[in-house]
Amino acid sequence: MKKLSALVCAFLLVSIGASAQELSQADRDKGVQYLEQTRDGVVAAISGLSDAQLHFKAGPDRWSIAECLEHIALAEDFLFMNVQQNVMKAPAGAADRDVAKIDAAVLLEIPDRSHKAQAPPQLVPTGRWAPDETLKHFLASREKTIEFMETQPDLRAHAVEMPPMGQQLDGYEWLLFIAAHSKRHTEQIEEVKADPNFPKS
Repeated sequence: MKKLSALVCAFLLVSIGASAQELSQADRDKGVQYLEQTRDGVVAAISGLSDAQLHFKAGPDRWSIAECLEHIALAEDFLFMNVQQNVMKAPAGAADRDVAKIDAAVLLEIPDRSHKAQAPPQLVPTGRWAPDETLKHFLASREKTIEFMETQPDLRAHAVEMPPMGQQLDGYEWLLFIAAHSKRHTEQIEEVKADPNFPKS
């Protein structure tokens, strides 16, 4: 009888751990809203800019707005592919992961430009598209990301280590990461626009 009771307790503990990793509809809605909000932020940041403004550089080692936009678009594709091909095929994260805390850390830490990061070679802009083409590419990619956030049933069920953050991110958190990354570089665009030498038109 004691052995049976122990088995029941173990089953209940596993069940509780598993249910804690399910994505709530409220969090899914928040994720969609954040993806839409950060998408709109990119569009607003570059709206109405002239060619001179899009290609202005504050220094030889600084990115122009066009290059920031290209990086955003490239990263959207790269990170989303990572979610599909790696994250969603990975095993479950630790049952005791504090998902609310990790969600909040992604939203806080990734856009924080006080911590600089070097883009990997495949995400360095090279001028492969004109800015209007880059924006179209980004918007099409973001729609796929939003659809995935809206429809993928097991976003909490898989997790992959994110070394710079020192912890595992599940599928939902990686999608938040995509949105937070575009916010980070939207803020970089605003920094370019705030440069005293930024063209008036």
